[in-house]
Amino acid sequence: MDALDEYIRRREVNSLTLMAIGTIRALYRYPVKSFAGESVQASVIERYGLYGDRSHAFVDETKEGWDSFYTARKLPKMLGYKAKLVGEYSGVQTPEISIEAPDGRLFQWNEALLEEIQPYAKQKLSMKSYDPQSSELMGVDAASILIITNTTLLQLEELWGKKLDHRRFRANVVVTLDDDSQDEGNWIGKRLIMGNTELQVDEYCERCSMITIDPDTLERDSSLIKKVNEEMNLRFGMYAAVIQPGEVKIGDRLYLAE
Repeated sequence: MDALDEYIRRREVNSLTLMAIGTIRALYRYPVKSFAGESVQASVIERYGLYGDRSHAFVDETKEGWDSFYTARKLPKMLGYKAKLVGEYSGVQTPEISIEAPDGRLFQWNEALLEEIQPYAKQKLSMKSYDPQSSELMGVDAASILIITNTTLLQLEELWGKKLDHRRFRANVVVTLDDDSQDEGNWIGKRLIMGNTELQVDEYCERCSMITIDPDTLERDSSLIKKVNEEMNLRFGMYAAVIQPGEVKIGDRLYLAE
């Protein structure tokens, strides 16, 4: 029994129309908000998103809510630090992480890392870790999962006139669509199935200046956000909530539930 058959059996939706629309090309998680993340071949998807995604963050305690997060929008150097999970999967404990600095030095999520980052920031920073059993969405911006497609990426490349690295957009799931004419906007309010995971697409992702930062050189090019604003109304990618947790891997087919 494959993942799709299991989904149909478990949800008892034999009358549901499922249309294959694409294939998962890449999966990413970002254990520390605004640090570079890691590419993975497979992942558990929890209610909050990919296991360990945005489970750690730097915050400015003088602010509240989303504004309290200290991100690469203020400090592009953060993107030069690469974070990855270590140890076995645990759905009940905050994941342990390892961080590699641009010069190759290794850190853990502790005071030594704070002492490393603090001199770059004007505000006094503190460190926050999330309990995976919490109802919070961890350090994500608007929803559990961010999806982008090759079709929209190629469209933006043509509009911008330059090659684009999909890592600029810090998506969790990168999809190759079967049909280039597929309109992602039609997914809003509908369900997506990948592996044995069920998502609901809620809205477009409204972009900020983060996409102007090259993930390798950390150089900014503000012409990209201007083009996304002019041609796409700042929309690039889709936010989705997790309806049914499960597992997903590169190569899984993506289905739209009608």
